[in-house]
Amino acid sequence: MSGFILAIDQGTTSTRAIVFDGAMKVVASGQKEFTQHYPASGWVEHDPEEIWATVVWSVKEALRKAKLTAKDITAIGITNQRETVVLWDRATGKPVHNAIVWQDRRTAPLCARLKKAGLEPKFTRKTGLLLDPYFSGTKIAWILDKVKGARKRADRGELLAGTIDSFLIWRLTGGRLHATDATNASRMLVYNIATNEWDAELLKILDIPASLLAQVKDCADDFGVTDAALFGAEIPIRGVAGDQQAATIGQACFEPGMMKSTYGTGCFALLNTGSDMVRSKNRLLTTIAYRLDGRTTYALEGSIFIAGAAVQWLRDGLKIIGKSEHSGELAARADETQNVYLVPAFVGLGAPHWDADARGAIFGLTRNSGPAEFARATLESVAYQTRDLLDAMKKDWKSGAKRTVLRVDGGMVASDWTMQRLADILDAPVDRPTILETTALGAAWLAGSQAGVWPKAAEFAAKWALDRRFEPGMDKAVRARKIAGWQDAVRRTLSRPR
Repeated sequence: MSGFILAIDQGTTSTRAIVFDGAMKVVASGQKEFTQHYPASGWVEHDPEEIWATVVWSVKEALRKAKLTAKDITAIGITNQRETVVLWDRATGKPVHNAIVWQDRRTAPLCARLKKAGLEPKFTRKTGLLLDPYFSGTKIAWILDKVKGARKRADRGELLAGTIDSFLIWRLTGGRLHATDATNASRMLVYNIATNEWDAELLKILDIPASLLAQVKDCADDFGVTDAALFGAEIPIRGVAGDQQAATIGQACFEPGMMKSTYGTGCFALLNTGSDMVRSKNRLLTTIAYRLDGRTTYALEGSIFIAGAAVQWLRDGLKIIGKSEHSGELAARADETQNVYLVPAFVGLGAPHWDADARGAIFGLTRNSGPAEFARATLESVAYQTRDLLDAMKKDWKSGAKRTVLRVDGGMVASDWTMQRLADILDAPVDRPTILETTALGAAWLAGSQAGVWPKAAEFAAKWALDRRFEPGMDKAVRARKIAGWQDAVRRTLSRPR
């Protein structure tokens, strides 16, 4: 076997396919963006057929650039945007509706009704999640209720449902396998993370037929082989994980107490808690970090809905920067005497507030406030939100009082200014690795290790390499003042002030 591994990274705004060699180095990649659909206020959709087309194109492009054929690829690993769901016809594979994206808020009324009925503690106890439109289960219920004929077809066993990984596995294998992995299943709002099975009681509450759902496998497992007609030969699929868990693996956070934060469209921080399924008292999520060889490792997770998306807002909405990477340069020129705060609640606030009805706000503007101050406030908002998550994690976990070193990845971490400000606000070191494509690397490692051509966890972790450590340097009094201003801004933004 060649040792070449192909990672399919199906994200929120684009799809990438990356070829890694036997030394776990990037050989070539293909990437293609796809359309974001906003059919109503707070609604976000993707066309599953367009996503599928970008996957096929990206894989072929990566192989072309690498001068390889499908026969050269030992295995495929898949990572995907979590919580985004598709329902499709079991016989034809045709979706019955656009994919409803993780950012979508249309099921807020259903979540509110379930909360009012006193059901949130039951969902949290079994799934580790909260009743929020973010998660997949209420999206499936919405499609069944709102798409004409969908519920009757589902009851007859004619439809299948799943997160994007399941849809891709179905398509890649020519409809031979309906499967997912434990990390994606754990985000569905109907998966019991203690028993590792779909929960009949929760399915009944949401009125979701169990026949819709996929077989749940380990993250490194046999997910079938691709249809030979797609790429010229069959390729085994041997690894699957949701994007944030894949990044946790790619950052080699295999030991309890290790923490990573990914700064992409949103920001997602995971703290490995080992076999300890920590029940958060600070509105964090208890989730599955990964499941390998039948053994489940858990994590505390904090989810921030808007991170890099706020920088895109500076670029595309306000048009004050031409490219996203210019945001740090602009922020560095801001007037430090101005206390401008952006609370980027464009699609509500995630952890630890979980306020679906909050909306973005900006505070502290003066006549002298301009593009530089907006840029600084935008980048600082990511640091403040991360600080909120870290504080909650330290309160929740028995070992959380230890000094935390945060491993970071994602598009935003290329900015030295942003990473230094993150370290300053956290009052903790921030480690940026040499390989920033950690999400794809995590998916590739799952496939490569399962195929027997990449090293096991300990050796893989030993190869993790530091690019730069950012140490906190902000004056303690300045930090305290800035954090107090942020907390006041959040209180003013919440739809239900506490």
